[in-house]
Amino acid sequence: MIEPGVLHIIVPILIVACALLVAILKDLIVAVISLAAMSLLLALEFYLLQAPDVAIAEAGVGAAISAAIYILAIRATKRR
Repeated sequence: MIEPGVLHIIVPILIVACALLVAILKDLIVAVISLAAMSLLLALEFYLLQAPDVAIAEAGVGAAISAAIYILAIRATKRR
């Protein structure tokens, strides 16, 4: 089992890595998937910080609803 102290180091590093991927990636769908992964990692960090209500809200709104809206908007536009 991974200790909570180690998770407090690993999860923020992964959040920053996902944020950098969102900024670097050229394919918008892959960038949205990376953004949703970042949001799920952020929800995990909130849970580790003992804020489960904020974690549930972040997972529901940040990862699910926002990603779905972004994907629908990208699919509505033409790709080059």
